[in-house]
Amino acid sequence: LPERRLRTEGAALVERLMRGWAGPKWTVAPEFDEVVRRNRQAMLIPGVAHSAMEYYRWAARSQVRSEGRRFAAALDHRIRVPVLQLHGAADACVLEATARSSAAWGGPGYQYRLLPDVGHFVHQEAPLTTTRALVQFLGG
Repeated sequence: LPERRLRTEGAALVERLMRGWAGPKWTVAPEFDEVVRRNRQAMLIPGVAHSAMEYYRWAARSQVRSEGRRFAAALDHRIRVPVLQLHGAADACVLEATARSSAAWGGPGYQYRLLPDVGHFVHQEAPLTTTRALVQFLGG
C-alpha cells in the first residue's frame, strides 16, 4: 500500500519529496530541516498517511463513479470571484505550463504570479512574498 511506503524508515519518502519539490534556496534555509522533521513526524501519526493518499485515490475513482461525474459537472464553469494564483518557478511537482493552463477557469479578476527561485511549497518557501501578494491582491 502507498501508506506503508510513506511511513517506511520514519517517513523518509516525505523528506525525499520535499527536497525534490522545494526550490533550491529553501532546502538550504535554516528552518528547512525542522519543517521536514515535523512533516515526517506528522506522517507517522495513525491515519495521516491514509488521509494523504485518499485525495489521489478519489481522483482516480471519481473518473468512473457517478459522484465523480456530478462533482466534475459542478466544477465545469469559470470561477466568479477574483483569484490569485501563486506558482513557484522552481516547482518540480506542478509544471508552470500546467499551472498556467488553469487560467481558463479563473474568470474576471484572475491574476497569476510566478515566484522565482520558489518551488512547490510557495507559502512556506516565501512567506513574506506570499503575504505581500495576498495583501496587495485583497486591496490592503
